[in-house]
Amino acid sequence: MAEVLWQGISGPGRRGTGYRVSEHHVITSAHVVAGQVSALRVRFEADRPAEWSTGARVALCSDAADLALLELADTPPLSGAVLAHPRFSGVPDTDATLQVSAVGFPLFKMRTAAVGSGHVEPEVATRYRDSCHLDGRVSVLSNRREGTLEVGVSPPADEVDPRRSPWEGMSGAAVWYGDAIIGVMARHHRADGLNRLAACRVSRWYEVLRDEELEMMRRHAGLPLSLPCAGEPAPFVLPPQLLSHLSPAEIWQLTDAIVVLPAVRRPDGLDSVLEESDPLLAVQRPRDSRLRSEVHGLLLTCRRYPGTFGTLVDALRNWEQGSDEVRQVERAVERLALKYG
Repeated sequence: MAEVLWQGISGPGRRGTGYRVSEHHVITSAHVVAGQVSALRVRFEADRPAEWSTGARVALCSDAADLALLELADTPPLSGAVLAHPRFSGVPDTDATLQVSAVGFPLFKMRTAAVGSGHVEPEVATRYRDSCHLDGRVSVLSNRREGTLEVGVSPPADEVDPRRSPWEGMSGAAVWYGDAIIGVMARHHRADGLNRLAACRVSRWYEVLRDEELEMMRRHAGLPLSLPCAGEPAPFVLPPQLLSHLSPAEIWQLTDAIVVLPAVRRPDGLDSVLEESDPLLAVQRPRDSRLRSEVHGLLLTCRRYPGTFGTLVDALRNWEQGSDEVRQVERAVERLALKYG
């Protein structure tokens, strides 16, 4: 999780929570970053050995979905493996109660601590917000008209400020059911009491986001074309460095499976597919008048940039819409992933 620190042109700043969904992107609530901004920073692991922070820009901001996608200016030093996208899920439209969890930085977790400045200068008091890991319950049939999830939680003491919600700052926290994100914390309706929060449903994004916004979320956050329901088996997850394990013969086998796709064989088909994939591929791939050689070169480019092959496969699925040919590609990829995963 991340702290999102927003400072406007004038007036007090704003703070919220975010979740990193890729190497360079974080999701949060739109209202956390709305308005003219003079500075926007995202901080991870505050006051811990792995602390790092970076500037960010708002790549997507939808008031209707109360969703923002932030693009990070930097990645952490000495970052390890490529960060995999999270899984997203919907909830069943039935009489059900789900156990969920979320981590954020609400106002009631404000702390004051004495921090030493070495052995020469005296200790000084510093204020900070600690993390809040909450376990809650979602009553699925509540808040349907608003398009939110009602999250029942243990209430804090309302002693922070009578004019402010103690949950202020929790907005933007990912709400997890099992291993999937089903919502993003959005607001605290004071009339609901201190033990109820509202989170925007992931399923709501599909209703209110524009096509180009959905495509941006697919590309940078891993949002699926169609949303599985909570409790359904997890979809196949492609290892980001799969191609680096393949033999030359296996790369050619994968090439031959992709070459027969109708979307690839049509005039300028590969260019159109790459428009929906990682922009790096369109720039770095070699070009060849022979389609088979061109696709083979594209796969070698994907091998140089871990994680890009997954965006290529997603784009092919989008173009093929469940064709027999793309299912052959999926089966080939899954076999290789099981072999080397």
